[in-house]
Amino acid sequence: MPVELTLRKAAEELQRGDLASVLRARQRVAGLVGTYPQRLDLRERLAEVYRTLGQPAQAGRWTYLSEDRDPDELLAFERAYRRADARLVALSWQGRVDEAPTETARTRLASLYQEARVELQQDLDGTPNEETSWGACLIVMAGGTFVLVCFLLGIVTLVQFLWKLVS
Repeated sequence: MPVELTLRKAAEELQRGDLASVLRARQRVAGLVGTYPQRLDLRERLAEVYRTLGQPAQAGRWTYLSEDRDPDELLAFERAYRRADARLVALSWQGRVDEAPTETARTRLASLYQEARVELQQDLDGTPNEETSWGACLIVMAGGTFVLVCFLLGIVTLVQFLWKLVS
């Protein structure tokens, strides 16, 4: 089915507004984005569908490379995909950065690739980032607390046992 006809059908389904129609529209437009991943207009249409579904993280995902994007949707997307490499995968971009159709898209892709490289290098170097450090600290503290409680319970149990033997 030609792109324009598919978009027209998706628009009609969106206009109906019932969940089944909106989900069909999402499937149609997502299929187009999969076929034509470098067409930003299709990505923006998919974002419209996700706005209708009340999914700002997904709307932010599909407008990430656009000239105009909603800051709240962008934040929701970045919270849902915290690492740059996860955002790159989620964008489903195919091709080189210089093949992006606008300077804005090229700049954003290049920046995201650079951020992913830095994260990967930190992972390889073992350089902890703030999120990893806090998580590791919490795990170590929880484990240490558990061991300490077990040790104290063991001491109390041993003392009680010895006390019964002596008395």
